[in-house]
Amino acid sequence: MPTPPTLSSFPPHLTLTITPPSPQTHTPSSQNPSPNILLLLHSTGDTSHNLTPLARALNLPETTTITLQAPTPLPFDLGGFHWGDDITFTPDGNLDMDAGFTRSVRVILQEVIMGVLVGKCGYRVRDVLVWGLGQGGMVGLEVARALEVGLYGVDGVDGVDGERCLGGVVSIGAPVGLEGGKGLGGGGRSGNGKSKTPVLIAAGKEGDGTVVTAAGVKRTQEWFEFVEVVRYKRRGDGMPKNREEMTPIMAFLARRLRSYKGVPEGSVEIS
Repeated sequence: MPTPPTLSSFPPHLTLTITPPSPQTHTPSSQNPSPNILLLLHSTGDTSHNLTPLARALNLPETTTITLQAPTPLPFDLGGFHWGDDITFTPDGNLDMDAGFTRSVRVILQEVIMGVLVGKCGYRVRDVLVWGLGQGGMVGLEVARALEVGLYGVDGVDGVDGERCLGGVVSIGAPVGLEGGKGLGGGGRSGNGKSKTPVLIAAGKEGDGTVVTAAGVKRTQEWFEFVEVVRYKRRGDGMPKNREEMTPIMAFLARRLRSYKGVPEGSVEIS
């Protein structure tokens, strides 16, 4: 049985918050610990603290939620943190989320997932799901890809192909990036060269105002065997704003979460 992580489980240089399951959905014990871990990864310029209310609002059954802060502060007193190896700008002068993620992926894989959740706490890789917003979504996808191709000392986890796969990745407003996966080689280890980690991408409607273009979706499908794309009826990416936009995301999570007593009816809604 796994042991629920605490703040002291993690290296002191990491900034994070831990939200245990709601008592209404799970009562942790040594015989019945939380079977799922959800990693929440914020967008460019945000912090882990700002995502903690989302962790509480999700109220996922039998799930411990960890909000992890990116390792690098933004320059020029812009505030917040970012996941990229570099700071780059788009032609219109905005920060480019697709900035290469070697350092961040290594930290998440080696220190958070393998070092603490698997190594110290006894979780399986399959027990870990990632929810990323914007740049955090790109990082989550890169973590799944790097795990599949055996980078950063995680080759052959538990000796079975299934343990190279996360429980799932939810990416809000971001496909696989052009820059982030340059060091990952030519494909995954599964038979068709694709990762078996299930992926859901949520984004604004097609056209101007979304980073999730047709080319970005195709690029993601080239790396992942199971890719579901849900689009809002409105323009612009970002967090879902209502029940209609949130329901397919929560339904995806409900399909991927492990449960000791079954997923409660109504768990696709935000509390």
